[in-house]
Formats: sequence, structure tokens, C-alpha cells
Amino acid sequence: MNKTELANSIAKETGLSKSKSNEVINAFVSAVSESLSKGEKVTLVGFGTFTTSQREARKGRNPKTGAVIKIAAKKAVRFKAGVELSSKVN
Repeated sequence: MNKTELANSIAKETGLSKSKSNEVINAFVSAVSESLSKGEKVTLVGFGTFTTSQREARKGRNPKTGAVIKIAAKKAVRFKAGVELSSKVN
């Protein structure tokens, strides 16, 4: 499912217009992104939790040349599915 299909699904389920559904999705993504950039976690009970974690710098290998390269440290976004979501998927 892509963003357009998600907006259409939300519009159908809620009775909102497709453009309003798209605005809701954009607002959700913006709010989650802003919270994660501040180092906060976002928990949606039953759905899951978005968090960030720090990845340490490490050495990697260029698969084409085999040369050793440095991979910089960075923050990564993590998602842990909640119980309700997990039970629907399994």
C-alpha cells in the first residue's frame, strides 16, 4: 500500500475527502518526525512505538571493489509493533 492508497482507504472509512485524508497523513508524518528528531518516542497503544537509537561508527566493505570503508555514526529510527498489530499480522 502506498500513500495514495492509504489516503483513499482512510477517506472511505472515515467519510473524509481524499485531500483531507492526505492532509491527515501529512500531519501525522510531520508530528512523528518532529518528535523523533527531538529524541522523544511516539507510542500508539496497540499499534506500536517509534523510537530512535544511536548507531556507532563502523567499518564496512565496498561490495564492488572489496575496499574497506568507514560508515559514519548516525541516528536510526526503530519501530516495535504493538500486541494488537502483531496479532493481526500473525
